[in-house]
Amino acid sequence: MDGMIFDIKKFAINDGPGIRTAVFLKGCPLRCVWCHNPESQSPLPELSFSPEKCIGCGWCSSVCPNGLDRALCTGCGKCAEKCYVGAREIIGRRMTVEDVLAEVLKDRIFYENSGGGMTVSGGEPLFQPEFTTALLEAAKKENIHNCLDTSGFAQWAKIEKMLPFVDIFLYDLKETDPERHLEYTGVPLEPILDNLREIDRRGGVTILRCPIVPGLNDRFEHADGIAEVANSLRHLSEINLMPYHPLGESKRTRLGKTSVPLGGFASREQLEPFRERLAGRCPAKVVFS
Repeated sequence: MDGMIFDIKKFAINDGPGIRTAVFLKGCPLRCVWCHNPESQSPLPELSFSPEKCIGCGWCSSVCPNGLDRALCTGCGKCAEKCYVGAREIIGRRMTVEDVLAEVLKDRIFYENSGGGMTVSGGEPLFQPEFTTALLEAAKKENIHNCLDTSGFAQWAKIEKMLPFVDIFLYDLKETDPERHLEYTGVPLEPILDNLREIDRRGGVTILRCPIVPGLNDRFEHADGIAEVANSLRHLSEINLMPYHPLGESKRTRLGKTSVPLGGFASREQLEPFRERLAGRCPAKVVFS
């Protein structure tokens, strides 16, 4: 069993409780306008090019079968093999469950001392359901605490198979107005909420993770919508508000994708009225992440 991985982040402290290893899977059915990991959207390997690093040695053009035409790029990686300055990089590699778990287990001592573990993220890990389920099960056999960072946009049967191996669902709630959700993410809201309610009904613990983008979803109506969803859940641990940052824009440029500038960093002070509105309408802990 193998999957397409684009990053493994050690000492992750914002992806669930304690010190964690976050495994990022490629492939996502959503197209969020504020996506900060655009390299995670495609399920295939992709070329990332940083022109400021390029020294013009010509190696890449001499080996590329398509003449460095990005439109024809297959992600073969030949242009990046000997790019020693790192100007060209292939994002995404296949790894087996055993390979990933070996990396995760290297930091077991940190998990034991901090209450941490492994977080499977993306992209959307439900986009690779068989691999994700196998990885979660293998980690659980090693007594590793598992978090699943997900948008919840998938058939319920895929989530159901993972339920026994997930300790906490880091569940994205990006917008609570159905029309705006479809506009901002490209997918409907209803199946996401249906899956969230079913997870809760079956005793699954969740942390709601809500990206807040000034000018898009920082409305008080959205805060009230989050509160309504939160108040319907019996096993909600807390609500994380995630202020927008524009770091994904430079990644888009390196991938040759169209930029979608949404402004600069959103400060916690800027979004404090939103947090206060939400905190005043539900008993759950509301914190910035």
